[in-house]
Amino acid sequence: MKKGFYAPIIMLALALLGTSVAFYDVYQLYNGLELWCPPPINGCNEVANSPYARIYKLPVGYFGVVYYLYMFGLAALLAFDPFSRGLRYGALAYAALGVCFSIYFGYLQIAFIHAFCIYCLVSAVTTLLLFVAALSHVRASTARS
Repeated sequence: MKKGFYAPIIMLALALLGTSVAFYDVYQLYNGLELWCPPPINGCNEVANSPYARIYKLPVGYFGVVYYLYMFGLAALLAFDPFSRGLRYGALAYAALGVCFSIYFGYLQIAFIHAFCIYCLVSAVTTLLLFVAALSHVRASTARS
């Protein structure tokens, strides 16, 4: 098997990681608890309490949970049908959308909030790796078909 065909399994693992990080954020905020933020990146609560941490009055973490659960579903479907053109390009487009949002939220942390959240950084790296895995899968399956 080509390396790109392991991509849906890798995407499943990454989506689970992303879901757990986003769920932790949502759970803490929903219960009014502070986020545990390991040094040297200790701006988690500043970022979570900033006006940029909400979209339509919902914490960004809620959207993160939905994003990662949807990506998990796409990856699971790809694992069963790796040659589905719609699933391949859907996963790639959805991962690219996640990367765009990660870049935007990273920009907000740098330019406006002046604090960094480790959970945001883990989510950004996870999203980038999801994109790389989806792209790898598209390339491998396109070359074979």
